[in-house]
Amino acid sequence: QVQLVESGGGLVQPGGSLRLSCAASGFSLDYHHIGWFRQAPGKEREGVSCMRTSDGDRHYNLYYVDSVKGRFTISRDNAKNTVYLQMNSLRPEDTAVYYCAALASDDPFCLISEEVYNNWGQGTQVTVSS
Repeated sequence: QVQLVESGGGLVQPGGSLRLSCAASGFSLDYHHIGWFRQAPGKEREGVSCMRTSDGDRHYNLYYVDSVKGRFTISRDNAKNTVYLQMNSLRPEDTAVYYCAALASDDPFCLISEEVYNNWGQGTQVTVSS
């Protein structure tokens, strides 16, 4: 069964950190676009970060939305077939349900548009509050 499963969400105080995981099963994350998206209550889903994977642990053409640059880092562990989103210096406005998504693609530049992704996880809640 092809699926993505997110984990690592939770409640954290402003300024704190969380690491989200996106574990893939039933397929390899090689040669994919991997995107992280989030949806806050009452708002549309927005793209947060994406990467283009190659074989092994190689990945490139990382993208971050301006609001998370310098605070969030996307990475992958090929051995675990998992992509991570390390989130530091969290702010209340980062509160949202976070989703990972994957798209098999030869395009060297990842896309942060949700319409192009065809494999989605169920989401994990991140709440930043004191």
